[in-house]
Amino acid sequence: MQRESWAFWLREPGAGELRRAPLPGPGDGEVLVRTLRSGISRGTESLVFSGRVPPGQRDVMRAPFQEGDFPAPVKYGYLNVGVVEQGPPGLAGRTVFCLHPHQTAYVVPADAVTVVPPDVPATRAVLAGLVETAVNALWDAGPLLGDRVAVVGAGALGCCVARLLARMPGVTVTLVDVDPARAAVADALGADFRLPDDADGGCDLVVHTSATSAGLQRSLELLGPEGTVVELSWYGDAVTTVSLGGGFHSGRLTVRASQVGTVAPSRRVRRSAADRLRLSLDLLRDPAFDCLLTGRSPFTDLPEVLPRLVSGELPALCHSMSYEPGEVPCSA
Repeated sequence: MQRESWAFWLREPGAGELRRAPLPGPGDGEVLVRTLRSGISRGTESLVFSGRVPPGQRDVMRAPFQEGDFPAPVKYGYLNVGVVEQGPPGLAGRTVFCLHPHQTAYVVPADAVTVVPPDVPATRAVLAGLVETAVNALWDAGPLLGDRVAVVGAGALGCCVARLLARMPGVTVTLVDVDPARAAVADALGADFRLPDDADGGCDLVVHTSATSAGLQRSLELLGPEGTVVELSWYGDAVTTVSLGGGFHSGRLTVRASQVGTVAPSRRVRRSAADRLRLSLDLLRDPAFDCLLTGRSPFTDLPEVLPRLVSGELPALCHSMSYEPGEVPCSA
């Protein structure tokens, strides 16, 4: 009899459910992975959960192992850490990261998983996809020694960017957010913290992650002459407004998009997406990232947890789902 696993599906915008999923035996060059933890990428998964992927972006926004189509029904997600139960000798028994949706177990090609370093806990490794996005953004931005940098938006992605910047010699990084409680997180990441109205201008670089028009406007205002805003927010179908009648033209300011779907042009010839992901997992040896892990729930609770995250009832930076015995359906 073929084994089964369980996966989370968005049944319709605003409503999810657990569904049985076939689990074939792995073939040559494949691995069977049993999930240990999966993380919720709150910004993107909130937009997917709410059915807000624009029609023109539905092909672009497909996750590597997504099933179904936007807006729904769809199986979506990409922060999965598990252990290889069957596979090539070099992978069997290893903890791996995969860009796979929330599912108790799955079979994928062996080259779709990346080994997690032994000193990186599975709980922290779920951040690999977010750190990878941050790495790509900094390859796009190219910060220099001595730069003054602001990160506007202290969600999980903005915090990952801030931590990487804080590790660069001579770079001064300020995390800017409307929530004063994020000051403690900024301190744990080695960054300064300011509310938007209190942030200092004259920045060489601003990385924007708040996904709000007000955040983008403030990012432009914080730049010094000829500075650059790297825009990491994804707005879905929301209309974004910004005033360019102030110092935008006279200051020769730049707004530059960054997106993790392709390797940044500055590294594309010499680095692959696999190289970038391995680097991200190596960077997660840093225990400072643990402050971003703000909640955990059993996988069986995911249909109830995701609506609470989207509404803000359950505040979190990165909330993860656990797959311990008793936290998954019995037939998994």
